[in-house]
Amino acid sequence: MKNNTNTENEPNTLENNLNYFENNGVIQQALKTISGKWKTSIIKTIAAQCPKRFGILKKELDNVAQGTLTTVLRELEQDGLLHREVYAEVPPRVEYMLTEKGKSLLPILDQLEKWYTTE
Repeated sequence: MKNNTNTENEPNTLENNLNYFENNGVIQQALKTISGKWKTSIIKTIAAQCPKRFGILKKELDNVAQGTLTTVLRELEQDGLLHREVYAEVPPRVEYMLTEKGKSLLPILDQLEKWYTTE
């Protein structure tokens, strides 16, 4: 009969790993902040040439819908990774740039890419 009170000897299963990450709020929040189809692509695109205007972003990310781009940019700004600068000009000009927090994410994304592509 299995002793349900002793978790030290339980095998390391996918379910146990998922439970660990679900219970670890910091890691979960960090992953949520960068997860999504477009977030890392937008961060990398802005990092390549900063600041970046909305129209240029839309052109460089040619498969993204305008509404999706707007939503993701707002989320990244709300999470403190992007700064949005609005200029009082006609026509209006809006530029996006990485914050210090956003810049600090770049080496982490590079490491994730290396980790994923290493066999």
